Amino acid sequence: MPATRPSVAIQDYLKEIFKLQETGRRATTSTVADALGVTPPSTTAMLKRLASLGLAEHVPYRGVVLTEAGERVALEVIRHHRLLEQYLAETLGVPIDALHVEADLLEHSLSEELEARMDALLGYPTHDPHGDPIPDRELRIDQQQQRSLASLAAGDQATIRRVPDGDPELLRYLASLSLLPGLNVEVRELAPFDGPITIATEEGTHAVSRELAATIGVACDESAPRAMLEAAASKR
Repeated sequence: MPATRPSVAIQDYLKEIFKLQETGRRATTSTVADALGVTPPSTTAMLKRLASLGLAEHVPYRGVVLTEAGERVALEVIRHHRLLEQYLAETLGVPIDALHVEADLLEHSLSEELEARMDALLGYPTHDPHGDPIPDRELRIDQQQQRSLASLAAGDQATIRRVPDGDPELLRYLASLSLLPGLNVEVRELAPFDGPITIATEEGTHAVSRELAATIGVACDESAPRAMLEAAASKR
């Protein structure tokens, strides 16, 4: 990040625009406003300011796109945020449903020296507790494609790699089902006509909506312990 940091508001806008781009969504006035919980007129004014600062530009049919300078600022903030989440989880035992809010409070005040110390202490992690990639010191980010839980077929086994990070209530629910990064899952049944998906985890069998399953990233893992998943079936 430059010696003189952009304002917190600018950093927040750049971060949300990057996250929209990261998920393949267009960063329009409405999508950015929704992401930040602000009004469209406020968003329009800020997007014009970002353009005047050379941090973003409007591209026809694509909405607002970050420039290289804007992307570097966004990646630095995201690096701070995800490193903080990993630090809070690993060293302080902060539960996964509280990490996002706490990191939001701290990400803008983290110095580069403290960031480097945290990174080294944690062993240079590549992903945060939600499974999102942490940009490295050169602000490179690993954008590996993942399948979603909703894309699996009945009988498929997988390891959870990513869960949504912004809703504490949802994260507590996922934790209660053992649907967190690093844990195993097996698809037992897919109801027809886009009905729910029945899954088996360490906590037993559960039905989850396809909409929710589509937000959970997985890696197919044939080595997932079938004995554990078979035992889960008995907990119906």
